[in-house]
Amino acid sequence: MNETLKLMANETDLAARAADEAAAFAAIYDHYFPRVYNYVRYRVRDLDLTDELTSLIFERALTRISTFQPEKAPFGAWLFAIARHAIQDHFRAERRRRWLSLDFFVEHPSPGVLPEEAADQADTIQRMLNAVSQLDAREQDLIALKFTSRLDNVQIARITGLSESNVGVILYRALHRLRTLLNGKENSYDR
Repeated sequence: MNETLKLMANETDLAARAADEAAAFAAIYDHYFPRVYNYVRYRVRDLDLTDELTSLIFERALTRISTFQPEKAPFGAWLFAIARHAIQDHFRAERRRRWLSLDFFVEHPSPGVLPEEAADQADTIQRMLNAVSQLDAREQDLIALKFTSRLDNVQIARITGLSESNVGVILYRALHRLRTLLNGKENSYDR
C-alpha cells in the first residue's frame, strides 16, 4: 500500500511518523497540497504569494507536527487551521483584506474557449466577484473553505470555532445572498 493510501486509511499514525520520517510527511504533503493550494489561491490574488504562503503552511506543519493532537481534531482540520492563520497573519502584516479572489480566471480564460465564450465567462466571473465582494469576511472565508478546499461543515466548524449548524446557516445565507445579488435583487435579503 503506498503512503497516500495509508494516509487516507490512518492519517493519525502517518502524522505521528511524519515527525521522524520524511516519506511520511511527503505522503501528507502529496495528499493535501492541491486542497491547501486551492484554498490559498482563492484567498489571495497573487500566484507568487500563493506559492509562498503554501510553502509556509507546509513548513509550519512540518515544524509543528509533533504538536498535532488527534483527539482534538482530524489532521486535515489541524492543517487548514494552520493555513487560515498563515493567511490571516499575512493580511494583518500587509494591512489589507482580500479574502476571495477570482480575478485570475478573468485574466486567464480556459484554453480552447471561443472568444464569445471567453467574454461571457469573464462577464460571469466579474459578476461573481462583485457579488462575493459584498459578502462579509466571515462569509467569504467559509465559502472558500467549503468550495475551494472541499471541506465539510464539521471540518469547517473545527477550524473556525463555530458550531456545525452555525456554519451551515452562514453558508446557506451567504449562498442565498449571492444568488440574490447575481439575479439583480440586491436589496431583497436582510442580514
